[in-house]
Amino acid sequence: EVQLQASGGGLVQAGGSLRLSCAASGFSVGDYAIGWFRQAPGKDREGISHIRGGDGSTYYADSVRDRFTISSDNAKNTVYLQMDSLKPEDTAVYYCAAKRGSPYLPMLYYDGMDYWGKGTQVTVSS
Repeated sequence: EVQLQASGGGLVQAGGSLRLSCAASGFSVGDYAIGWFRQAPGKDREGISHIRGGDGSTYYADSVRDRFTISSDNAKNTVYLQMDSLKPEDTAVYYCAAKRGSPYLPMLYYDGMDYWGKGTQVTVSS
């Protein structure tokens, strides 16, 4: 059975850090692109960071570049999102999703992914 399990969210003060994990089962993250998306109340879902399993290529949205770092541990079949220098505007539900193959990362859209995990809430207080 294919599953994606996002975890690691929580409440943190502005300037703090969190590390989100996206644990996959039923497929190998090395054969997929894994994307992190987030949705804040009243806003559209936003793709923020993606990684391509085949070659390790990464993508960051402007809103998180230089603050967030995506990485993959193929042995653990898990993708991580290290979030530093968090801001109140980072408050959202964060989702991970998987797309088979080696897609063009800047053009990954949530609705175009193959598998989705349940979200994890990140709340950044000011």
